[in-house]
Amino acid sequence: MSAKPVRAAGGVLWRPAGDSIEVCVVHRPYRRDWSLPKGKLDGGEHPLAAAAREMLEETGLRGEPQLRLPAVAYTLPDGTPKTVDFWLMRCADGPAAAPADPTEVDTVLFLPPAEAVARLSYPDDRRLVEHVAGLPPVTAVTALVRHAHAGRRSEFEGDDDLRPLDRRGWAEARTLDAVVSLIGPRRLVAATPLRCRQTLEPLSARLGLPIETDPAFAEPSEADALPARERAAARLARLRDGDRAAVCSQGRVIPGLLALLHGADDTEPYRTPKGTGWILTWSGDRLLASSRI
Repeated sequence: MSAKPVRAAGGVLWRPAGDSIEVCVVHRPYRRDWSLPKGKLDGGEHPLAAAAREMLEETGLRGEPQLRLPAVAYTLPDGTPKTVDFWLMRCADGPAAAPADPTEVDTVLFLPPAEAVARLSYPDDRRLVEHVAGLPPVTAVTALVRHAHAGRRSEFEGDDDLRPLDRRGWAEARTLDAVVSLIGPRRLVAATPLRCRQTLEPLSARLGLPIETDPAFAEPSEADALPARERAAARLARLRDGDRAAVCSQGRVIPGLLALLHGADDTEPYRTPKGTGWILTWSGDRLLASSRI
């Protein structure tokens, strides 16, 4: 029987430094190496939540996720496959705490990318820092999610906009809350159906933010003059340039919207199951990346 794959997550944590950036590296005394902050998932933990937790535990700093970086895969000495999901994270404001366990991490340094590459012990870590150093500056981050499960449309009597989340949907909403809250949204926007608003309710309760209703992110009616994706893209652009937002939309809107933003004809890569979503990363008015969550 083959060994069960090991899942881990981590991040490239950065902060501004004049006209450039500095990247965080950590020294692990038990391995006698220099590494990017990372660690194993805790049970059924979401990989992005694990990356943020490991960042805080190993550095004492909170990182705000910005985009998914290339994953790293390798085989452990005993033959077990291991995959590490990495995210670019900006160092959040606030004082630093001490690393949780000094026997795991005893030194935390911020270095210019070239110095970080020279210090890191592993080629995969070095390649990730080189990748980050070549990225355009990130100017905005937006969460875009599809509403969670709400039973079947065909089985609901009455106005479909009033169809509520079911038990599975509420569980998905709580998972989205734990993940989307990591980017630090300051504005919550939902399409008009009740299930979209309910999907953001756990996040609203956590952050103490109201939920705005915006029909621009709802599936269009026959009377709508603009295609759904164009209407949603125009509204998303305005949100991008304001406070960091989390948006809940619908399954017939999101694929076309993302294809339009990426300049693609095929919507299939952007199909979004219920209760899942994306982190959209912007550099000016250019969509730099859409990262699945």
